[in-house]
Amino acid sequence: MANWCSNTVVFEGKPETITAIQELFQSMKEKEEKSEEGQLPKFISKDNGGYFFNIYWNDGDEGQFQYETKWSPNMEIIQKIAEHYEVNFTHDYEEIGNLVYGRATFYDKLLTDVYLEDVDFEQYEFDEETDTYHFEGNAYESDYEILENLLERKIKNQQP
Repeated sequence: MANWCSNTVVFEGKPETITAIQELFQSMKEKEEKSEEGQLPKFISKDNGGYFFNIYWNDGDEGQFQYETKWSPNMEIIQKIAEHYEVNFTHDYEEIGNLVYGRATFYDKLLTDVYLEDVDFEQYEFDEETDTYHFEGNAYESDYEILENLLERKIKNQQP
């Protein structure tokens, strides 16, 4: 059985284009609910993998979608959607069981993927006795705040 990678993608573009992408995701969501199988847009080859599962979004969040993929993010598929509709995106993804945590951006047809590596995950520890994570002298109830801090640092260090 696959581990599930959680994905959040935010598309940016003209309002009418974002509406078209919203309709695409609505269509995939409806097809998945009927077939109980992952979905891809019609204009993407089925042999690529990267299927969307459990697609959802919050009311009012135009162009922002959450979904799951098997094992890893489906960045190539998201990029193909962005190229098809001529939009930009920010794609956050995580599958902590396999130490996958990162953010991809696609602006002006340039894809940038910043992610944590094994050495990043080794910067903090879990204390079973206190049920807390320890990082840089502080205790945390969850590792998500730590991971977000580490990722933000990496993103800052890569900017010119």
